[in-house]
Amino acid sequence: MDAQKPASPAFGLSRQERILDELRRSGSVRVSELSKVLGVAELTVRRDISSLADRGLLTRVHGGATLRSRLDATVPRAGAVAETPLFRIGMVVPSLTYYWPQIIIGARAAATTTGSQLILRAASYSPADQRRQITSLIESGYLHGLIVAPDTTGPDGIALLHWLASLPIPVVLAERRAPSSLALTSLEWATTDHTHGGILAGEYLASLGHTRVGIVTSVDSPTSAPLRRGWERAVKDLGLTSLVDQDLALEAMDGHDRDDVIQQVLSRCLSTETTALLIHSDRQAVLVQQYARDNGWQVPDRLAIMAYDDEVAESAEPPITALRPPKQDVGRVAVELMLGRLTGGPTRPRQRTFLLPELRPRGSSATRGPHDPAGSAAPV
Repeated sequence: MDAQKPASPAFGLSRQERILDELRRSGSVRVSELSKVLGVAELTVRRDISSLADRGLLTRVHGGATLRSRLDATVPRAGAVAETPLFRIGMVVPSLTYYWPQIIIGARAAATTTGSQLILRAASYSPADQRRQITSLIESGYLHGLIVAPDTTGPDGIALLHWLASLPIPVVLAERRAPSSLALTSLEWATTDHTHGGILAGEYLASLGHTRVGIVTSVDSPTSAPLRRGWERAVKDLGLTSLVDQDLALEAMDGHDRDDVIQQVLSRCLSTETTALLIHSDRQAVLVQQYARDNGWQVPDRLAIMAYDDEVAESAEPPITALRPPKQDVGRVAVELMLGRLTGGPTRPRQRTFLLPELRPRGSSATRGPHDPAGSAAPV
C-alpha cells in the first residue's frame, strides 16, 4: 500500500498544472467550470487554487482565479523572481471595447507566462491619435518591443506604417497587416485570415442549398475589405448570385434611422429573392434579424442570417450562425512573435501569421431543398 501513496499527490500535481495551463490560455478560470472539466468537486478545485495562490502562482478572486497580478502582494512571487520583467512590451489598440478585450487577454496571458510585462495604451481609430499614443508610450519608458493595431488605409495609414517600420524597436501588428505593395519587410504580424472567413461563409451557405445570397458589411471596419474579397471569390467560384451587397456605416445601423436602413436591406432581399445574408458585424446581424422577425419574416425559413465576429450572436433569438475570429490567439501569437524576435535577434526570419476563423452553426441558418421556393412575400 505504501508504494502506491505517491499516486495521489501526482494526480494533484497534474490537476494543478491543468489549472495553470488554462490560466495561461485565457487569463482567468472559474471554479465551477474547472470542476466539470477536471471531474472533481468544487472544493477540490478551491484547495488547488489556494495552494497555487499560496505559492504565488496565481491570484485568487471570488469564484475563481486570474493570472498573478502585479498588485497581489499577499505572498512573494514564485521562486523569489526579481520584479524586473524579462521584456517590456508596449501594446496600443484602437479600442478597449467589443472586439479588442479578448485580444488583450490573450496577449497579457502570453506575456505573463514568460515573465514579461505588457504595457497597454488605448487609442482611437484615427492614425494621428494612434501615432500620438504610440509616441507617448515609447517616451514614457524603455520598451523592448511594440505591438500595435494601426490604421493601414489611405495616405495617413500608409504614412503611419512607414513610420512604424522605421522605429528602432521591433514592431508586430495585431489583427492588421501592411499592404504587400509597401514591401515593409521589418514588420511582422498576427492576424485573422478574414478573406478565408468570407470564403468559408459562402461555402457554408451554398452547402445548405442557398443560391441567392447577400452581404452587408461595416464601411468603417478594417475587417470588411478582406472579408469581401473572400466572399466575392466564393460567390464567383460556387456560381452563387449576390444581388444584395451593401457597405454601411455603423452609425447608420445604430442611429435613429436604423429601421429605414434595415428596411432597405430587407426590401432588396425581397425583390431579389435572396434567401441568406452574411452580416458584419454580429451586432448589426442581431438588429437585422430582430427587425425582420418583428415584421413577419421567418428566420431561417425565409431568410437565413449569418454573422461575422461572434461577440453577441449566440444570445439572439434564434441564435445566429457566426464565424468567430480567434481573438485571444491573435493576442497570444502577437506576443510570441515579439518574444521570438527579441530572443532570436535580427537574423531570425520574419514571420507573418494568419489564423483561421471558426464556423459556429446555429439556429439562424437552415438547409434548403433544390426546389424550395423563397417563400411567401414578407412585409417590410
